[in-house]
Amino acid sequence: MGAADTMVVAEKIEDLLEAARYDDIDDLKNLASDGVSLTSRDSQGRTALHMAAANGHMTIVEYLISQGVDINALNDENNAPLHWACLNGHIEVVKKLILSGASLSLLNRYERTPMDEAIGAQKMEIIDVINTTVAQMELENTSMT
Repeated sequence: MGAADTMVVAEKIEDLLEAARYDDIDDLKNLASDGVSLTSRDSQGRTALHMAAANGHMTIVEYLISQGVDINALNDENNAPLHWACLNGHIEVVKKLILSGASLSLLNRYERTPMDEAIGAQKMEIIDVINTTVAQMELENTSMT
């Protein structure tokens, strides 16, 4: 692949991440149908799921999860999408990510879990959602005998 091809690919990846960041599901789907992988990463290791989770765009988060993207993908700072959703206080996105299998124990480069990020940002409602969602999952996985 030549330098010009590499630049075109990088631009398409940036377009994909911008679509996720600005909640443009149609653009995101068009880019995917044009061959841009939904798991593409930018120069900082961020994915479309990182951008959608950070900005609370539930429709895009649900679409990306339904397409099988890595829910625990780490960027260059070892932040997963759940770190960003917790930091920015996006309750429904946090719940969706956890219910879809996002790890609560991943440590970023500062050795902080997603819950640590919520506490640091004083997003106590996120702590409540995490605890409630985990308890709900544990109850659903408990068999009645």
